Amino acid sequence: MITLRNVQQTDLEELIIIENEGFTKEEAATREAFVERIQLIADTFIVAEKDGEIIGYINGPVISQRYITDDLFEQINENPKKGGYQSILGVAVSKKTRNQGIARMLINQLEQLVKENGRQGITLTCRQELVSFYEKLGFVNEGTSESQHGGVSWYNMVKLQDNMG
Repeated sequence: MITLRNVQQTDLEELIIIENEGFTKEEAATREAFVERIQLIADTFIVAEKDGEIIGYINGPVISQRYITDDLFEQINENPKKGGYQSILGVAVSKKTRNQGIARMLINQLEQLVKENGRQGITLTCRQELVSFYEKLGFVNEGTSESQHGGVSWYNMVKLQDNMG
């Protein structure tokens, strides 16, 4: 059985392994970024666990604007109690447990938090090959992002609270 819970300090090493399986060296979050996210946004940093092992996670701060900007990868703040957009800076699943709906479970959990906390919606950026995955989950492709993160072309994907089941 897969359980979802908020991140803890002791999860750091397992999270870094999964991050580096899911992203290139240029794109992957640093250890320092993970430490900061665990400290500041544990309320929107969710891990998926199976048999005591972390198999995936999703994280991101709540932001005031509709789109993610590159500075978020460097510096984040604690989440406001209400309002704003839930950003997703990272969602990753361990190589050995992919294609089992775990990313979808994590996104659904974040949607619950959006509804509970009166957020406007969820915003993320993704590579072109993942646009259709997010569209299937109800996100709308709002065009090319200004983000230069990791030297890749990114697309702004947004799902407003009104479109959440």
